[in-house]
Amino acid sequence: MLFPEGTTTNGKALISFQTGAFVPGFPVQPVVIRYPHVHFDPSWGKISLSKLIFRMLTQFHNFMEVEYLPVIFPTESKMGNPAFYARKVGYAMAKAINVVQTEHSYGDLVLASRASHIGLVPPSAYVVEMAKMERLFELSTREAIVFLERFAAMHPDSSGCVNMDNFLAGLGFPRTPFSEQIFCFYDVESQGSITFSEYLGGSMCIRKRPKFPLVCELAFKYCDVEGNHVLLIEQVERTLKLVFPCISVDNVYQIFKLFDVDSDEAVSWDDFRMCLERNPVFISLFCVLIEKNGFSHP
Repeated sequence: MLFPEGTTTNGKALISFQTGAFVPGFPVQPVVIRYPHVHFDPSWGKISLSKLIFRMLTQFHNFMEVEYLPVIFPTESKMGNPAFYARKVGYAMAKAINVVQTEHSYGDLVLASRASHIGLVPPSAYVVEMAKMERLFELSTREAIVFLERFAAMHPDSSGCVNMDNFLAGLGFPRTPFSEQIFCFYDVESQGSITFSEYLGGSMCIRKRPKFPLVCELAFKYCDVEGNHVLLIEQVERTLKLVFPCISVDNVYQIFKLFDVDSDEAVSWDDFRMCLERNPVFISLFCVLIEKNGFSHP
């Protein structure tokens, strides 16, 4: 017996299944379990094991209903697609218990736990339907946590949103018409603030663009005017001032430290590429310069 969600929920929705059980492509016997109750639901609650047992023992009865659904067979044309098979089984189970099926997953629980650990409230504001993110952008939960920590550096408010000033300050950008356009790219609903879901989705849309790897290479070559295959803070400052002429020394250093991944006071190609993968928004700065100067790949 397997519990494919990988965690427990409040029973109001069925989240995405882990795909491991569906990889072999064997027929699946879905089973749904219900816990009819009046005062205490033994299947859900952020309480300790001792409190859970105590609450269950204070009830005269604890009921559990088990329903076996029809066996589901993998679609022949989708035999090599365990994710499709998992969604097919999930749909049948969600229909049986009359709840919606979402693309949240165990990864969302990991994100919420990490958000709570670093002091972000409410943690529920930082779930993003990780199953969808994985499917659309091939984004792992580990990578999503890196984006979460970058978002946390922008000082979200008590509702989990970041306004324009904090967004720009977190990136080290001065407020200019161009930097405001960058923020508006993320602020898809024009609310004057963005959620973590918008930040992550916008960043992944940039990173997923087919020419993203090529532009990263061109950007590094553009900055490396001396051909040393390494960037010092002076070269980074020169490039930034072409975009933001009034950028402060502190902001230059802040951005340089982001690119200097291994903290050796120099930015190698690997540092540069890794920083852009973690902070795709920076590619917009280089795109402007590359297009303006007609810089091309050799």
